[in-house]
Amino acid sequence: MIEIQNLTKSFDKVCAVNNLSMAVDSGSIVGLVGSNGGGKSTLLRLLSGVFAADSGSITIDGQTLYNNAAAKGVCFFVPDFPFYYDRSTINNTASLYRDLYPNWSEQRFASLCSMFPVGKNDKIINMSKGMQRQAAIILALSTCPKYLFMDEIFDGLDPVMRLLLKKLVIEQVADIGMTVIIASHNLRELEDLCDRVCLLHNGILLLDSDADALRGKFRKVQVAFSQIPQVQNLFEGINVVNVWQNGNVFNLTIKGGEADFMPRLEALDPVYISAMPLSLEEIFISEMGVYGYDVRLVL
Repeated sequence: MIEIQNLTKSFDKVCAVNNLSMAVDSGSIVGLVGSNGGGKSTLLRLLSGVFAADSGSITIDGQTLYNNAAAKGVCFFVPDFPFYYDRSTINNTASLYRDLYPNWSEQRFASLCSMFPVGKNDKIINMSKGMQRQAAIILALSTCPKYLFMDEIFDGLDPVMRLLLKKLVIEQVADIGMTVIIASHNLRELEDLCDRVCLLHNGILLLDSDADALRGKFRKVQVAFSQIPQVQNLFEGINVVNVWQNGNVFNLTIKGGEADFMPRLEALDPVYISAMPLSLEEIFISEMGVYGYDVRLVL
């Protein structure tokens, strides 16, 4: 289990993670989303023991990771830009990881190498971005980590490789109870993978929710009128997050279930109402707009 209490990390005058507290149960897959510079990558580096916190604490199974080689042996971090030496290959990096990670699996390594079309003796730095990602995935999953942290892992992967990665992660969670935290801007990829979503903005945890429950909290609603009712507050009593008007048609983002707002909308006598759940991407845009992020260009 991961426990984070009042975690803060700053770089010069920029507070990358601001008094953040959360807990992650073992065997879960958490999607970490947020604005550019929101603190996602910094949080992953704190979790993996790359950075030391300015204040607060992180414990994984009751241990801190910073300067703790034994605890790091059951964790693996795939950064957005993995570092490899000029002569690094999958094979010679695997030789290094065999000594560093106690759960290294030769069987898993051989299986993964057969799945991904990457040369085991090719220099990784000469590979394309997508092939480098595949090399990182092979090496990461072969360590059979108890905790896996990945930063923008889908970036550069083609659709087939993205599906394969998700399948492999789900299998490893089921087989060994691995806990996964993935930071990504690709919310569509997280949609069917994560059972929990955390939203960071300016280093602050704005939202932490079960993914299915989160989708159930929001609706995108289109309401059309033959004539717009002449009332002062048209949608009074409805928790409207965003509204966009085009003539007599209103497109709303509403927080709440249909039972909460449909009777009030129907009382306005519209000629048409349509309500649908939001995707994670649409929820992200709506929530960021609430917290001052400029989303006018996409709304």
